[in-house]
Amino acid sequence: MQKQQGKAFIKRGLIILALILAVNLLMVFADHPQAVEKYYSEGLYLFVCHVLHPVFNIFPFSFGDVIYLIVIGYIIYALIRLIALCFKKKFMQAGIFTAGIVISIMAGVLMFYLFWGLNYFRPSAGERLNLRDSTFTTAQLQKVTAILIDSANASRARVTPQDLKQGNDSIYKTAIRAVLKLSGTSKEYQTHSPEIKPSLLTPLLNYIGTSGYYNPFTSEAQINYQMPVFNRPFVACHEMSHQMGYGAEDEANFVGFVAAIGSRDKLLRYSAYNLAVNEFMHTVRYTDTVLFKQLKTQISPAVLADFKTERLYWLSYQNKINTITSVFYDNFLKVNNQPQGLETYNRMVLLVMAMYRKQI
Repeated sequence: MQKQQGKAFIKRGLIILALILAVNLLMVFADHPQAVEKYYSEGLYLFVCHVLHPVFNIFPFSFGDVIYLIVIGYIIYALIRLIALCFKKKFMQAGIFTAGIVISIMAGVLMFYLFWGLNYFRPSAGERLNLRDSTFTTAQLQKVTAILIDSANASRARVTPQDLKQGNDSIYKTAIRAVLKLSGTSKEYQTHSPEIKPSLLTPLLNYIGTSGYYNPFTSEAQINYQMPVFNRPFVACHEMSHQMGYGAEDEANFVGFVAAIGSRDKLLRYSAYNLAVNEFMHTVRYTDTVLFKQLKTQISPAVLADFKTERLYWLSYQNKINTITSVFYDNFLKVNNQPQGLETYNRMVLLVMAMYRKQI
């Protein structure tokens, strides 16, 4: 019995070493962005999309959420069993069981990078979309922010009370149409069978301050279906941008913005400009507080009221869990080729500035 346990332990140890080697080899590959683009983003990842999207689109619910719930349940079970084995002084069994857990974790890491995560290491969107010149002056920032404010004000004025009562299914379909329309304009925006789903974990997402997320294991884009209605259309486009292979959050924000403003849907267009003004005003505030106050007076009362509604919504759920998860996600972004962490979301401003450069 003890001999068999020893063999099992050694076998699992070798599997762990093999998985560590595989992950490290992937990280060596990740250090070569052009190779990642050619062989992964334009190769293996497209195959993954063509396989996973049609399969998981069959389910009207988030299959990935179900998997996450099962994993959470297993983690709880594993902790209880591990503690029980230690109390019974069955240390060899505990070691074998722990090795099995490590194998599962390493396999999950490997799947993450193979199914989607290597997109973090492809050349930047600025390079691929020819938006490299992202430098700007305060005067240029002021002009583009003013343009976006005017667009937000105008699009908000067109939004009717009926538009704000749209059901989630209608919002999702509109966002999908916008993403598909953008997909037809350039190979850099190509996507295959995009889909957005309401997350089964929405109550939890509220408490951790998350508007949506992308499941890299099932290639599903999920949205918090309870947040303010004017936020949902843009978030849907943002999450489906991840399905296109845009890993970095600033890039997904930018692509979601481009998709949304290309739509004729009033609520979707306003949702995009609402987000853009919010992002740009954050940048202006850190750049020039006097200019920030000046530009704020140009924002319509309706748009300002929506900003307040959004802020109060998230504040109503804010607690220590949000702080802990923010630190965790910040470090996750830094590990995956986004050294600015959560500040990466605000780097959308650089891409939008480059896009609007011809207008200023």
